[in-house]
Amino acid sequence: MGKEKITLNKQQFEKLFPLGSHLCREPMPSMSELKADMENLKRHGFNLVKLQEHWMVDEPLEGVYDFSKYHELIEHAAKLDMGVYIGLTCEQAPGWLYRKYPDCRMVGKDGIPVAYEAQTTLPADGKPGPCYDHPGAMGDQLRFIKRLVTELGQHENIVVWNIWQEIGYWSEYLVGAEVCYCPYTLHHFRQWLKQKYGDLDGLNKAWNTNYQDWEYVLPSRERESYCLPQNVDWNYFMKNVQVVNVLKERARVIHETDPLNRPVFAHVGAPIIGSGVDWNYARSLDFLGSSMYPAWGAFHNWDDGAPARREKPNKQETILAEMCDIALKFDYIRSCNRKGAPIWAAEFQGGRTSNGFFIGRVPQPEDIRRWMLTAVASGVTGISFWVTRAEIAAAEADGFSLLDSIGETTTRYEEASRIGKALNKYPELFGKPSSPVAKMAIMVNEYNYQLLQTIKEASEHISYTTRGWHRLLWELGIPVDFVDISQLKDESISNYNVLLVPFPFSMSEEVAKDLAAYVRKGGNLISEACPGRITANVYACRGELSPTMASVCGVRHKGLTLISEPGDKDRWSPPALGWGQYAEPAMLIGEGEFAGKSLRANVYLETYECESAKPILSIGQEAAGVVNTYGEGKAYLIGTIVGHNGTAYRDSETRDFIQTLLEKCGVKNERQDKLLLRKRVAGNREALIFINPTDGPIIAEIDVSKFNKVEDLLGDELPNWEHSVKITVPAMDIRVLVCNR
Repeated sequence: MGKEKITLNKQQFEKLFPLGSHLCREPMPSMSELKADMENLKRHGFNLVKLQEHWMVDEPLEGVYDFSKYHELIEHAAKLDMGVYIGLTCEQAPGWLYRKYPDCRMVGKDGIPVAYEAQTTLPADGKPGPCYDHPGAMGDQLRFIKRLVTELGQHENIVVWNIWQEIGYWSEYLVGAEVCYCPYTLHHFRQWLKQKYGDLDGLNKAWNTNYQDWEYVLPSRERESYCLPQNVDWNYFMKNVQVVNVLKERARVIHETDPLNRPVFAHVGAPIIGSGVDWNYARSLDFLGSSMYPAWGAFHNWDDGAPARREKPNKQETILAEMCDIALKFDYIRSCNRKGAPIWAAEFQGGRTSNGFFIGRVPQPEDIRRWMLTAVASGVTGISFWVTRAEIAAAEADGFSLLDSIGETTTRYEEASRIGKALNKYPELFGKPSSPVAKMAIMVNEYNYQLLQTIKEASEHISYTTRGWHRLLWELGIPVDFVDISQLKDESISNYNVLLVPFPFSMSEEVAKDLAAYVRKGGNLISEACPGRITANVYACRGELSPTMASVCGVRHKGLTLISEPGDKDRWSPPALGWGQYAEPAMLIGEGEFAGKSLRANVYLETYECESAKPILSIGQEAAGVVNTYGEGKAYLIGTIVGHNGTAYRDSETRDFIQTLLEKCGVKNERQDKLLLRKRVAGNREALIFINPTDGPIIAEIDVSKFNKVEDLLGDELPNWEHSVKITVPAMDIRVLVCNR
């Protein structure tokens, strides 16, 4: 079919801050309604519209395609100078695929094939779908994608392809079974094990097994995953190899087919905090994005103020939890993407949550402003709202949208429009990655994460402490990056003054040696308790610490016990089996240069015998925290799980200890009085993003002597200034100054 004249192409779009909205969910309303909503978006400054395609709908019979509705909508967007963001839904596979290949169904841990075939996009966009380790299913999927891209790719105003909406299978939630144990995936697993271990001798040595034929090598199939080498490798494989292979194949076909070679990305429902899987996703794509629904559960059950404990939710605590959740997740997504890659909020909450009977609060303009600018403060370069017009499916009826079911505007829609227009005045600052490198980073280790998932009582602690550390640092005004263990060998790791290692329960000696090299060259390493207690091959380490980490930290392990929560609470503590299992709640007492300071002990209490190390924390007469000079740097080992205090049993003493520790490592806060400060920097232009986390307005005088022009992003008036400017930031709000040198 013929193309309309297009004035907005990919190159022009790259000069914008992408502000978009998902047009609708299948089934589509009338074309006239969709076009009217698209025109409304254009009038309000939106430059992007998302269309979600569905394989089952678009190829209902094998070889029978109908892309006409997409052509019509994309051409209408072109007339409006709007870009189009295409999202693929290949998990919603057509019924004929299962008839053609009966063995393409995923198989549960119990050996029973998954019978579920998605009929609509709800629930969960067709997940889990067929198994794409099946060569026939993979081949037909790729053939469909090639045909889709061939047809739609003629439209120059398509600016990006999204190949997986909220990556994952979610099979335990949707069909009650872990997947996939089909013969094709098990073969894929064995091939990966051959690459990892070389031969059966290597596998048997690592797993402590005696296999004599690869055909007998299987993941174990207990009802609940047990901490065995087989299970840790299997979990790692399914999340980081099997899924990644599907992503790579979809991306490959699009790159080979698309004449304009537009970016291919996918997005997660949320990054998995404490896990390295998002780094592997990002490296299989041009970039990785994330959904963000701030009002859809920003609390964890263990948090202070969490509604799950039947306390009435506090407004300020809820708002802070939402802001911290946004900042954490986009700091994570920013960090896992390649340098220079976009950071997209691929789905962003536009209206109230709606989940069957339950409905959430309707976001007010101040919510939209707070959410968008918090995301921008953590590096986001594009936002696409879910959705434009209120959801029609009963399960999410009238939810999530910028517009209500009828009407041409809402106050939240107007605020999203206002902020988007303001960001697009400075696309080089906000439409491209421009966050400065932080002075400290938090390490993530996917093998450690997957091992902890096989230990029932431990599975949540790695995510919780990582999340808590981020909040501690956010509230202290200290920007932070995340780094995967694969980045430890990069020379750029030396740019970080501090490398923080949360709950490193399992650690290979290779990773420990990389950390040793970082310290030896002048870095400051801070580790929580038990580094390398379990080896990379999933066995207990003799000496109860990684030998390399023990040497770097200058200690020998002395004792380890569980420690009770304050006030006899049991947010994370399993019931005691008898007397003496738990130590009493305690604050660890500062020693030496930390005299007068203290820090709360959480979960574990580990004590040490000092060799070359010096105590910095004690409990009674025993060292529970040490510092050791190693080469040009220092290693700090703290014998507990510190990060939990960022969100549970919060106290000022622990925050004060952490701030003092980081200052000694050369990392100071970037606060402006009580305001938190984040920056975006591009060329001679700088955005100063001031966040007020308190329940009252803050007036602050900002030094702007190095700039010759200062503007408020949203056009608020600034008083006359020379070397400084006085600003007021309302309670729980954000203000952005755009400054030119």
